Amino acid sequence: MAASSAPHSENQRSDNQSSKVANEGDAASERIFTGEEEEVDVLNASGDLEGFVESRRSLERRLRLKIDFRLCTIAGILCSLNLLDSGVISSASVTSMLDDLELTGNRLSVSIFIFTISSIAFQLPSTLAVRTFGPRLWFSTITFCFGLITMCTAFIQTWKQMIALRVLLGIAMSGIYPGLTYLISTWYPRREQQTRFAFLQTGEVVILATGGIVNYGLNQLNGKGGIAGWRYMFLVQGLISMVLGLLTYFWIVDFPEEAHRSFLFLTAEEQDLAVARINADRKDVKPDPFSWAKVFVHARDPKVYGFACMFFLLNLVSTALSYFLPIILQSGMGFDENQSILLSAPPYYYAVIPVLLSSMIGDRYRLRGPVIAFNCVTLIVGFCMLGFSNQVAVRYVGTYLATGAYVSNWAALSAYQANNIAGQWKRAFTAAAVTAMNGAGGIAGSFIVRSQEAPHYMTAVWISIGSHILIIAIVAAFSIYFHVANRLASEGKIIIEGVEGFRYTY
Repeated sequence: MAASSAPHSENQRSDNQSSKVANEGDAASERIFTGEEEEVDVLNASGDLEGFVESRRSLERRLRLKIDFRLCTIAGILCSLNLLDSGVISSASVTSMLDDLELTGNRLSVSIFIFTISSIAFQLPSTLAVRTFGPRLWFSTITFCFGLITMCTAFIQTWKQMIALRVLLGIAMSGIYPGLTYLISTWYPRREQQTRFAFLQTGEVVILATGGIVNYGLNQLNGKGGIAGWRYMFLVQGLISMVLGLLTYFWIVDFPEEAHRSFLFLTAEEQDLAVARINADRKDVKPDPFSWAKVFVHARDPKVYGFACMFFLLNLVSTALSYFLPIILQSGMGFDENQSILLSAPPYYYAVIPVLLSSMIGDRYRLRGPVIAFNCVTLIVGFCMLGFSNQVAVRYVGTYLATGAYVSNWAALSAYQANNIAGQWKRAFTAAAVTAMNGAGGIAGSFIVRSQEAPHYMTAVWISIGSHILIIAIVAAFSIYFHVANRLASEGKIIIEGVEGFRYTY
């Protein structure tokens, strides 16, 4: 018995030594990944730290590509559903839909904001449900429901039926954007997040722009089979969304610590690295046991309200443009029905350029506030061109600048809030809070484009300019606060977000 236990003891010591070397190597590589300069005394243990770290870097690149391919692709497509809805409504609003459903007076605006109200009401529980049921089941279910309700809209006969379906559509849609924002933030270190949110926005706007062109084609079917063109828009895009819902179950991934549950995704080594990257960045991979108290305690943090306010101000503008751009082109610039639908697409294709460029710069230099401020100034210039010029070409170029700027700021603000909070339940709460206020901005935005103010829509112009001046002011206040807090943390006087070593990004 003693003879057999001696070799066992030697093997155990050898295993422990190997484990120690691996752990020390992990710690060293994590410090290198996060860009920190630290003295690492692992050479004596491993013998070849440089080769080990290079191997880990290669593994990290492969890991990042896998996550980008499996998460950012489907996230961009799913988040586009909200914009696709606005695209269908805006395209249909210049067809016979208004007359067919008697959407006179403010009824169109009501149908838009009632969707937002129901969405706001269910955003927090729907975001928390991502953790409860898992991303695969939850996102596939609500996406399928979204498609089914959209398809049913093709068969309604009155504006009251439209309102009822818009309420259900808002409930189905409520968890998609905040839930995916939350999921993405759990997979990437803070230094990589803005580019990933940009990928998400790129997918959104490309699909929205393409949807506008598809809507133009579907409108050409007007009268075919006794069906109005706008009904084809809802029918086709509803069917597509239902198919996407089924695909989502197999394509989307789970949270990092549960990645092994995802369909053909990561190896065990890659999953360990994914978890190590997040723990090295902010130490919040695994959530605490759920309780409502742990969620709502974060309502005490004033930062959450600042982030939420900026999303409100941003969506005030984005809703006005995304829902009403074809109307602005038709009533404000004199284009006909089909031209208005087609010309609303190119500004969204253009938006891919500034959102990717600004996000890459933001991640490369770890800048958030200056990028947001630059985008705000660009939007203000765009709205000045749209509101104060009498030349159609100049006004149309203004829609490019404004669209590119607000799409870029969606990615920038998403990274801004995700970079400056820590903890799983705080991430879920903040994602739901900012998306709720984003929706509230959508309610206000649905009323600032007034048909009687055509062709310049000065109320929308002045509110859009004023809202982005306020965003710049909030970013400036945050930057001062973050700078002071980081300095105090460096002096050891405070611990930011309850995480040792955490620093704000601004």
